Order: sequence, then C-alpha cells, then structure tokens
Amino acid sequence: MERLINKYADKLIAQGICEQSAPPIIGGLDAEIVWNRQGEEIPVLTGIINGLPINSLLFAEPAEPYRSIINFLAHYSSDDQGIIRPEDTETRTFLHDIPVTGEFKVLPVIENLKRRKAVIIKNRGIISFGIVSPEQAFINYSSVCFSCFIKFFVDFYFKHLNNMPLLKQEEIILLQALDIYGKFINNINCSPWFAGPFTETETAISAMIEAGKMTVDSRMVDSFFGNISYKLDNTIFISQTGSSLDELAGYIDPCPSDNRATIAITASSEYKAHKGIYELCSGSGSGSCCRAILHGHPKFAVILSMMCDKMDCKGKGSCHLRCSENRYIADIPIIPGEVGTGPTGISIY
Repeated sequence: MERLINKYADKLIAQGICEQSAPPIIGGLDAEIVWNRQGEEIPVLTGIINGLPINSLLFAEPAEPYRSIINFLAHYSSDDQGIIRPEDTETRTFLHDIPVTGEFKVLPVIENLKRRKAVIIKNRGIISFGIVSPEQAFINYSSVCFSCFIKFFVDFYFKHLNNMPLLKQEEIILLQALDIYGKFINNINCSPWFAGPFTETETAISAMIEAGKMTVDSRMVDSFFGNISYKLDNTIFISQTGSSLDELAGYIDPCPSDNRATIAITASSEYKAHKGIYELCSGSGSGSCCRAILHGHPKFAVILSMMCDKMDCKGKGSCHLRCSENRYIADIPIIPGEVGTGPTGISIY
C-alpha cells in the first residue's frame, strides 16, 4: 500500500496537477491506514476514511492554473445546491457533477462523498476516494481538475459570445492558464525511438507503449481516458479497457479482425470504433492505409469541440450524443457520440 500511495502522489506532481511544494496527502487502508506524509489535515481525513466503505483517500490543493480555476468556479459557478455541472462527455460519464462545500469537516465531506467520487473544499483543495485502490482516487482527482479546466474556458467563450460581463479575475485566470500551458509545451523536447510502419508484433507493441507514455509525459492528455491501437496484418493490437496510457506494458490485447477469438472482451470500450476506422480505410479504394489510432482527450481539443455559436439549437444540451450540424475546426470534423458502443456510441459515426 505504501508503494501505491507514493506512486500516485508522485504522478500528480509529475503531471503538473499538484505542486512539489504542496504535495498531496494520500491514505490507504491496509492492516491500518497508511499515509504518504503527515499533515494537520490527517485527523479529519482519518475520520472521513473511517466513515466510508472505501480503500483510499486523497486530499490536495491543486497546482496553478487549476487552483485559481477551481476556486473561481466554486465561488461563482456552483448552483444553489453547491454543485458545479460541467457538460463535457468525460464528466457526464464518470463524475456526473462536482459537489462543493465550504467546510473541511468530517460529516459534510462524507455526505458529499456518499453521492459523488470527489468534492471540492472551497479555497482548500479537492478530496477524492478509491473503493478498491489509490489509483481510483488519483483518477477521480485528476478528472475534477480536467473537468473544471474545460468548464472555465467554455463558460468564458459563451460569455464573450453573448456579450455578457466578464470579471477581471476571469481574464487574469485565463491568461495565466494559457501562459503556463504554452511555457510547458515550448519546453517539450522528446522524439520517439520507434518509427513505423511495423512488421513485427514485438516492435509494434513497444512502439504503442512508447507513444502512450510520450502522450502523457507531454501533458497532451492525462494518463486515463484514452486508448491506442495498431493494425498489423489481420490483427488489431489495442490497449485494454481501464488501462493507463503511460503504463501499457502488459495491457495490450491482440484482436483478430475477423473475430475468430474473443480476447476483445477485455479490449478498450472503443475497440469497435477503431475496428470500423480500419475497415473504412481499407475499403476506401483511395490507396491510403490507416495503421495506427491514438485516441485521447486533449484539453483544448475538448474545449474547441464544445464551442458552438448556434445558441438556438433544439439539440442544445444533448449535442454530445447527437448533432444535426456538420461542424469543423478548420478541416477537422467534430463528431458526436458517447463512450463505448451504445445506440449513440462514437462507433456509429
């Protein structure tokens, strides 16, 4: 347990979600509760973990720009029930909404965590939990940061579009977020060791593992909520459902494209979409051949996908499921579709 909680504390710092100067506090239940570090918050956190049927608990104040964004939303964008309601698909699917409380106390936090996976403490930070392992607490915490980042930018855009008054604080936070992101991107210095196309299984899998890690290390995406595949002859190699993009070794499934094996049952929930893309490309007659697919949730790609100027659209509020418009960013199409293969799954588009 000690190794696990230290691993996810380090990942939060490495991914720029928390600061080294204010490291997260993570506790895991083994024979007794083990904490990665001490802090004045431990008595409250101990009461919370003892009051819920959970395995682990994470508390931290996020790094900038997440800290300012989350504090702003907690103050200005929570409804009369104290809830922030982002509209991106990731939040709708995994978090649903984000509760906010002004009290860093055992009972108020427990009441919020009984209905949701994380809670924002005004001007203090975020508390999230895991039922099975600290990994879940890490996912839930980083998802709150992602969701709030998206919501802040999308809200800013719609206020600007509709000539609504903007607070000076909003403009300062937005420029700070762009500056931090820009500085990090400009300092990225990495290139892949492997270069395709590949003809051997071992090399193709090694390249997938490398690409997944580089995608996370560059902060293009978070480690979760993404998948990668490579088509080699008649087999689609694809990351498993629930796997982390930066830890794919041992979590890549070989799936024969003719369905002669059932191993795809553990493959990514987007396997059908990947398979459909490969089939479309091979049957297009254009001579082009798609060999690899990398699916992730880059923050600004998600933000751009949600910027729609058609304010009177009858489908507003459900455009993540279906959309009557053909929308583009430059020449890149924006398509609707929810996670997986349901009746409005992305695979049908």
